[in-house]
Amino acid sequence: MSREFFVTNTLQEAKAELDKNYRMQLPEAETSTILEALDRVVAEDVVSPIDLPTFTRSTMDGYAVRSGDTHGASDQSPIYLNLVGEIGMGEEPKIGLKVTEAVKISTGGMLPKESDAVVMVEYTEKVGDQVEIVKAVAPGENTMQKGEDVQKGSIVLGQGQVIQTQDIGILAGIGLTGLKVFRRPKVAIISTGDEIVNADEDVPPGKIRDINSLSLAASVSKDGAIPILKGIVKDDFKALKARLDEALKEADLVLVSGGSSVGTRDVTLDVIDATGKPGVLVHGISMKPGKPTIIAVCQNKPVFGLSGHPGAALVVYRFLVSPFLRRLRGEMLNRNLDMPRTLKAKLDVNIVSTNGRADFVRVELLEKDGQTWAKPLYGSSGLLKTLLKADGIVYVPLEKSGLKKGQEVLVELL
Repeated sequence: MSREFFVTNTLQEAKAELDKNYRMQLPEAETSTILEALDRVVAEDVVSPIDLPTFTRSTMDGYAVRSGDTHGASDQSPIYLNLVGEIGMGEEPKIGLKVTEAVKISTGGMLPKESDAVVMVEYTEKVGDQVEIVKAVAPGENTMQKGEDVQKGSIVLGQGQVIQTQDIGILAGIGLTGLKVFRRPKVAIISTGDEIVNADEDVPPGKIRDINSLSLAASVSKDGAIPILKGIVKDDFKALKARLDEALKEADLVLVSGGSSVGTRDVTLDVIDATGKPGVLVHGISMKPGKPTIIAVCQNKPVFGLSGHPGAALVVYRFLVSPFLRRLRGEMLNRNLDMPRTLKAKLDVNIVSTNGRADFVRVELLEKDGQTWAKPLYGSSGLLKTLLKADGIVYVPLEKSGLKKGQEVLVELL
């Protein structure tokens, strides 16, 4: 087939074209233990069956009291309450606390129902069968109320939420040891090129090891999906077509690395377009690196054709594929999945850009005179050393012709 090359779209236009032609659906749900649920996506709201904590407890070592009995207490005018016992850890109080009485309690201990505050031990002194108090407390002071952390019937984790380490503790606290999570999507990765050999092979003259398959697989795993390595395919239409058909049967999304440019042997574009309707949606994005990117939908599944240059492939993955994949795995759609972690820094040198093209410049972060500086790492998108040294990426919008030395910029951390 013949197709005009590089009718370039902005990154936003490219994403919109994909959204228009691919109907995003929630994945199937499956049951997971909480130990296996870390970084998975919640498939249905998790509702607490209990209050947490299940009882009002002390947050300090000291004495449980009626707060009104401490009114006016100070170093100059201490108040004395009758000491009527001690509450052991893990015990339900058996003591009925009357007016002007106190009971000794430890951090985490259950308050008697008649008390409403705890005086810290630092502000007390035991005097015979009484306790001297030199600081007044307000109702609820130094306590955690029943249900203050989680209320019975409240939503603890919402559908589409990614489960973090702290969430595991909450789930354990409410007694939930299993929950519904979305199935992780499978991503097939194909490397193309007559010059590519496996990473564990010797490299004959003119050949290079397959870098992209493994780096993309690691990126896919980090985004909570399952990578499927489909190996290396020569620049042959029939061979690549067969491998792509196979990948589409096994996976929910396919990444094809290499062959997205205009070389006479680069057949990826034609193969993708011949594999199913609507086929190729975008060929060319106004960004550097990553201009020759292909976006397609084949057999109702998204296909991305990425540059063979490792730097370009990873930048396009980061800003195009990753947000899409995270939506595909069911992450909540009411938050900005394109928003990475950032920090502010000053540019170490000028960055020159081309108006009408978004540039994604890899930078190294340096500390000088108490200030964070971003030093651009220039070089071909095929160079590995810029990947190794890069701490982040500075985005130059397509409407700008560059950024000036000393200008404060946002660095999107890698």
